[in-house]
Amino acid sequence: MTIPLRPVSAVHALADALRARVLSGEIAPGTPLPEQELSAAYGVARPTVREALAVLVHEGLLRRERNRSAHVPEVSAADLADLMYVRRPLEDLMAAALAGRRVGEADAALARMAALPPESPWSQVVAEHMALHEALIVAVGSPRLTRLYTSLAAETRLGLVRLRRLYEDRDVLVAEHGELLDAIAEGGTEDARAAVLAHLDHTWGED
Repeated sequence: MTIPLRPVSAVHALADALRARVLSGEIAPGTPLPEQELSAAYGVARPTVREALAVLVHEGLLRRERNRSAHVPEVSAADLADLMYVRRPLEDLMAAALAGRRVGEADAALARMAALPPESPWSQVVAEHMALHEALIVAVGSPRLTRLYTSLAAETRLGLVRLRRLYEDRDVLVAEHGELLDAIAEGGTEDARAAVLAHLDHTWGED
C-alpha cells in the first residue's frame, strides 16, 4: 500500500526558513518581524505569515506582545546562567543513569554534525547539537526528566546562537562532544558525572 506524502505547506516552509535564520543568528534578538514586510519578501499572503510566526512563537523562538511585531527574544548572560542552573542537575541525573552505556542515537547525531559541510548554516549545527543532548536525556527512560529537559529547548537553542563565534572551527565542537560521549560510555558513575558537568561549564561558561 502506497501512502502519498503531502507537500510541505507554505506555512511550514516559511516557518522552516525563518527558524533557520533565527538559529543561525541572521535575525538578531529584538529585530521586529512585521507581517507586511515578510509577506512581500517571501511572496506569501499575510495569513500565511501570521501562521508561520505563530508556529515559532509556540516553539519559543519568537515572542509576540500586544500591538507589537513578533521578535527574537534576547537571551542575556543572566538568562544563560539561570538556564544552566536548572540544566546542570538534569544532566547530572542523565550522567549517573547512563554511565557505562553507549547511546546510539547520540552517536548518530554526532556523526551527522561531523559530516556537515563547512558552509552549512549554524542552524544545522544547533539542530544536531540539540539532537545529541536530547538523545542522552531520552535514553535515561524517564518521561518526566525528558519533559523537564525539553521545556528548556527553546532557550537552549537561542543560547546556542551565542556560541557560534566560539566554534568557528566546528571540528573543535565535534571533538568535545565525542570526548563527552566516550566519557559517559567508558567511565564509572562519578567519572561520567564529572565529564558532563565539566562539559557544560566549558561550553556555556564563556560569554
